[in-house]
Amino acid sequence: MPPPSNGSVQPPASPGAGATVDQWLTYLEAIHPTEIDLGLDRVLIVLRRLFRRKPEARIITVAGTNGKGSAVAVVEALLQAAGRRTGAYTSPHLQAYNERVRLDRIDIADEELVKAFEAVEAARGKVSLTYFEFGTLAAFVAFANAGVDHWILEVGLGGRLDAVNVLDADLAILTSVDIDHVAFLGDNREVIGFEKAGVLRPGIPAVYADHDPPRSVLQQVAAQKVKLALMDRDYHLSPQIDDKGPNSGQTLEYAGQQIRLPAGPLPVKSVAAAVVAIRNLEPDLDIPTIERALSTVSVPGRFERLGKGPDIFVDVGHNPHAAGWLAGQLERLKSPGKEVHAVYAALADKDVEGVGRAMARAVDHWYLAGLDVPRGLSGEALKNRVATTGLTSVSISETVLQALGKALSSASADDLVVVFGSFYTVAQARDFLLRKNESMG
Repeated sequence: MPPPSNGSVQPPASPGAGATVDQWLTYLEAIHPTEIDLGLDRVLIVLRRLFRRKPEARIITVAGTNGKGSAVAVVEALLQAAGRRTGAYTSPHLQAYNERVRLDRIDIADEELVKAFEAVEAARGKVSLTYFEFGTLAAFVAFANAGVDHWILEVGLGGRLDAVNVLDADLAILTSVDIDHVAFLGDNREVIGFEKAGVLRPGIPAVYADHDPPRSVLQQVAAQKVKLALMDRDYHLSPQIDDKGPNSGQTLEYAGQQIRLPAGPLPVKSVAAAVVAIRNLEPDLDIPTIERALSTVSVPGRFERLGKGPDIFVDVGHNPHAAGWLAGQLERLKSPGKEVHAVYAALADKDVEGVGRAMARAVDHWYLAGLDVPRGLSGEALKNRVATTGLTSVSISETVLQALGKALSSASADDLVVVFGSFYTVAQARDFLLRKNESMG
């Protein structure tokens, strides 16, 4: 149907009764003129229509460049171990939107998610919300409907102007500050640190999951009298030692206590920060219970093992900081004669050159692929950009699955295959590998 003669564009029709989650998501993509539109004014208006006062729950906000999802998962597991009911909000998702909203560690059901979307739609009136803003408010509604008493909120972008920041945190975790999303957050750690420190509130406890916060973070901590726990000052990590020597696990020392952190797929600094946070929130939770709960935590797409002979891992790391961590994990698994085959596909606005440099030391063979998504790089464009990093043994494919097929054909049973670069990259490979594993029984 052509637009009205005055040139105005009619807004999309709201989904009616009985609409599916997919129909709602299509609608959410169409109701705001831009995908990213940082600011809290619109969200605050609708929040106040949905909630007359702050929700009666403890709010744990998790910000940072990398490791946020891991910190959320650990906080979630430990709160459950303490007998608390939890709601966790994360983004983006891998296979289904429902992954973004977890109730007591279970992805929300379609029916409950649709109810939350309907409530936000009824409350917003003529207020235009982005896809992320609408989804954030829907998560709040879902948590309130379920009656969970701890809301764990992962920042989507930055912190200060991110939609989750409309709720005041009772505790905040800053996992890391590094360069990413330059167009929105700035091109240096001081500017980015200021944005991420925007989730802090006066007098609350907070944890910084590293030893070198930007000055901008420490300035906000001092100005707001935040009770900050800082790695290597207030808590410490050291390698675990057993009868046979050091193993790959770490010991956390905090407040005169020692807690063993398991060797596993999650960034140990994020795990440690989450444990420190829980020691503040739930001081009576005993250490054996903490250690048992930690052994159960994993995050889909975070150095997730999805095959053997060769070992196959997927990882959502997409910036140099995350790639450096991933390279360390791969080097830990390498041995003489064991080669690493890396499938890499990325978005155009990412620092692919920095990622290539960070991963070069760990990777023996590269399989570059195109991403047929908004902002996705073609395999050829990706090759041209990483050419300056001096990568060797490079092949190009049009798609992630074609590149994965090449890697699996070339790798021996003793080698290691890793697929990484973005959530889009991992989602495609993960779906294929899970279906393959299921078909093999």
